[in-house]
Amino acid sequence: MEINLLMSIIEQYGYVAIFFLLWLGIVGLPIPDELVVATGGFLASIGLLDPFYSFLAGYMGVASGLTIGFLLGKYFGKPILQWLSKSEKMRHAVERSTGLLEKYGTTALCISYLFPVVRHVVPYLVALGGMTYRRYALLSYPIGLVWTIAFYFLGYVFGNNVEAIIGMIRQYGFYALLVVVVGLAAWLIVRKLIISNRAYRAKGE
Repeated sequence: MEINLLMSIIEQYGYVAIFFLLWLGIVGLPIPDELVVATGGFLASIGLLDPFYSFLAGYMGVASGLTIGFLLGKYFGKPILQWLSKSEKMRHAVERSTGLLEKYGTTALCISYLFPVVRHVVPYLVALGGMTYRRYALLSYPIGLVWTIAFYFLGYVFGNNVEAIIGMIRQYGFYALLVVVVGLAAWLIVRKLIISNRAYRAKGE
């Protein structure tokens, strides 16, 4: 789904659209979660949405999606996994998610956020494996908040260019995200130095 279409939907339905697009993402809608959150940030940056409420709608959508994923896994885990495994793409995601859990244990909940689709499958698996909701909430909601902040900020700062950036992150994963974070940090430092220099010159004059 291109950012222009997302912008049109969110402009028309507002914060409710952000919430439901993210909430429904957990059940398999082909909507890049990163792009939904970033679009909310972009629209806030140009004054079409309130920054606080657009971010809140994004995080609540992410958190509710995480909750739904866990509950579905807890009560309907095996039938859902069997249904997902019918698709080759989803079968690969299930295998990758299982591999992460076997290698990293519950820490896989945090790592899974770096991988599209996998982040939606892991909640099913941990619930199916018997993880308590309390432990799941303590692990998943904070990392979900960090993830939401990151992509909201990307949308707020980079605007229309965010679609290309997110496409790169989805294709190359952690390394692309690291490059973006380092580049953004460098840009903020340079910007701060330029502003400080201008203020110093103005004071000297």
